[in-house]
Amino acid sequence: MAYTVHQAKTHFSRLLKEAEAGQEVVVMRGHTPVARLVAIEPAVPQRRVPGGFEALVEADDSAFDPLTDEQLVEYGFGFMLEGELVKPAPEAQPPLRERVG
Repeated sequence: MAYTVHQAKTHFSRLLKEAEAGQEVVVMRGHTPVARLVAIEPAVPQRRVPGGFEALVEADDSAFDPLTDEQLVEYGFGFMLEGELVKPAPEAQPPLRERVG
């Protein structure tokens, strides 16, 4: 269908429905075609595939080795070197009954 600019402005929503229905909608200025309204194909959403990144990252077993003291300082974790990581357990005390005696 062909419409003048005035008709297209007045009935724009109807022209959009026609274009969505697959009809060719042409807007004319006088007797000269100026524009054509065409429906856009809806994008088909891509389905995600689980496990799609399996082969993208490779790491050998050394990636899980503990860091050296120099590496800890270099990466900004030098504060972890100060003091003891695990405090020694207090000496075992005898049960309360034996202490009270």
